[in-house]
Amino acid sequence: MSGAPQGGAANAAGGLAYEEPLIFEQSRPGRRGAELPRCDVPEVDAAALLGENLREDLPALPELSEVEVVRHFTRLSTWNAAVDLGLYPLGSCTMKYNPKLNERVARLPGFAWAHPLSPAAEVQGLLELCFELEGFLAEISGMDCVTLQPAAGAQGELAGLMMIRAHFEQRGEPRSKVLVPDTAHGTNPASAALNGYQVQTVASGADGVLHPGALKAAMDETVAALMITNPNTLGLFEDHIAELCEIVHAQGGLVYGDGANLNALLGVARPGDMGLDVMHMNLHKTFSTPHGGGGPGAGPVAVKRVLAPYLPTPRVQRGPDGRFAWRDDAPHSIGRLHGGHGNVGMLLRAYAYILSLGAAGLRRCAEAAVLNANYLLARLRGAWHLPYDRPVMHECVLSDRALQASGVSTLDVAKRLIDHGYHPPTIYFPLTVPGALMIEPTESESLEGLDRFADTLLQIAEEARRDPALLHGAPHRTRHRRLDETRAARKPVLRWTPQEESA
Repeated sequence: MSGAPQGGAANAAGGLAYEEPLIFEQSRPGRRGAELPRCDVPEVDAAALLGENLREDLPALPELSEVEVVRHFTRLSTWNAAVDLGLYPLGSCTMKYNPKLNERVARLPGFAWAHPLSPAAEVQGLLELCFELEGFLAEISGMDCVTLQPAAGAQGELAGLMMIRAHFEQRGEPRSKVLVPDTAHGTNPASAALNGYQVQTVASGADGVLHPGALKAAMDETVAALMITNPNTLGLFEDHIAELCEIVHAQGGLVYGDGANLNALLGVARPGDMGLDVMHMNLHKTFSTPHGGGGPGAGPVAVKRVLAPYLPTPRVQRGPDGRFAWRDDAPHSIGRLHGGHGNVGMLLRAYAYILSLGAAGLRRCAEAAVLNANYLLARLRGAWHLPYDRPVMHECVLSDRALQASGVSTLDVAKRLIDHGYHPPTIYFPLTVPGALMIEPTESESLEGLDRFADTLLQIAEEARRDPALLHGAPHRTRHRRLDETRAARKPVLRWTPQEESA
């Protein structure tokens, strides 16, 4: 977008679409947007204080007025896809609507302005909220203890595997392998490898779920854990989950649950009751806290008592007098994982979400999410190839097999959806389905909204047969046509360079 004109042009919605120059390009020497007060603390000799670390060449920061800054970022904000604008069908991401009540709670001054290093006596309300949220999440998951520290699901996975490793080290029982089904999220093998484990893939059956026979063949006393997602990334419930856990436990191993798809089970079934020993929960998915744009997220981890000694510290405890404090006396803990006490703003939102819905409301969320996914599957059956044509949980997976005769690919479909105002679903995942489109409508969507999306996919399927070139060139109604994604990934331009310097 460098050097693009800023004039307005009519877009498909009938409004103005601005081509926005970089903020550096809008900079003019001497412009300022704020007047800072005089420094009211004694000046120090920076050179004496910092020595050779003192930087003399100040960065060339952009110089703009306040109105120019506000307009720049406001215009950029109108380019975003967001759950407040429409369906955001990213499979396995659970992009549900974020109720504004949660935002109001997170902005209460007593919470929003609490300093991470505040003495416990000054933040009793915040500690009580964290203590209660741990209890809520333990009850929902069927586990015994919870840590709120991890900042995302991937860090939650890392924490869970660190606790599993600490458990076996404490027992003097070295184990070298972690088993991961072929339908797993990519972070599962990454988390295991980061903890020094060998990762062994276990193939799912022709019906898309993991079978006891396949697990038995891979399971032995060198295996520390099985990492499993239930429902899995095909949107299918792992029918044999209880027996799978028994097989792992019989060899002394533990079962890690990837909680990314917990939205399908809320109030209906608890992973801990199925035999899982540890799992993370994505608050920015299941419990409606915002995510995207780089964060923040929150990935609390729930464990059974066998792993409780290894939970990260510090942990909130309630004393006999009812007051709360931070507890740090855990000699076998894996230690601190996050500065402060986690992404507290996300914890506040999740707490408000759980309280406002209650147990019955959470169950209705899961029921509606499952109903919506199956409704889409029923509407699209026939026009699209269904690699696993059976009832699903919260998400469904299609493939481009029925379109391949016309030369249309999953990527073409995703780009054409943008023309219709939809953020594309997750594509080419899970890896077990060639040309996959993974759609998760969540419970947020109405019947009318689902029908509009289904009608769009049916129209695109017809376009693929009638006019493949239309899809090959999509998107057509955006500020920029299809980008070279391979070049963007392999040769990204991450630093702005002034024209005179590049010349």
